[in-house]
Amino acid sequence: MTPVSVFDSLSLDAVPDQEALREVYALPSDAAVRKQMTELTEQTRRLIACSSLVLVASVDADGNCDVSPRGGPAGFVAVLDSRTVAIPDATGNKRLDSLQNVVATGRAGLIFVVPGRTTTLRLNGRACVSTRPELLAQLTAVGKPPASALVVGIDEVYPHCPKAFLRGNAWKPEQWLPADAQPTSAEVTLAQLRMPDLTIADIQKTEADALKYRYE
Repeated sequence: MTPVSVFDSLSLDAVPDQEALREVYALPSDAAVRKQMTELTEQTRRLIACSSLVLVASVDADGNCDVSPRGGPAGFVAVLDSRTVAIPDATGNKRLDSLQNVVATGRAGLIFVVPGRTTTLRLNGRACVSTRPELLAQLTAVGKPPASALVVGIDEVYPHCPKAFLRGNAWKPEQWLPADAQPTSAEVTLAQLRMPDLTIADIQKTEADALKYRYE
């Protein structure tokens, strides 16, 4: 039996529709509306070329959501034209959550992050997974041609203001919590796996090997 969560209680009197939600907020400024575009400018191309981290949002046919990170050297995402980008799929956990969702629904959303910068860029649009050899041969920034590429046909380009990164002190080391304030990756994984015979040392070795051979 699934335990009852706080969500079950809060959802009973949640905002019922978009009209009720809009009543809680003022209208967006003209600039906030106008800066949404359907293709890349020279400036947003340059921003993508500086990005080494992309968050990929997708959804499956049943509405189950997923957000997964993609990383590589700055410029690892290729701009194919003013309305198309391609992300090489570097070796990961092989769950293929994002790729399977894209195959199922043909949609994806991207957030481009530039370390040290507070500006982020949002791209939403049609999406597909491509294994076309001539495309993959162009996408070697992660070490070698990938097994596939996530291709996004842009419907919306939107540069976000820096408020979220400023509020979160994302690039201010003096504001960061000490390293021992959070559980390690191995500790989190051990708790998730719930395998009594597995040790922290086992997971640490697996993680170290995965990082050592991250392009294989």
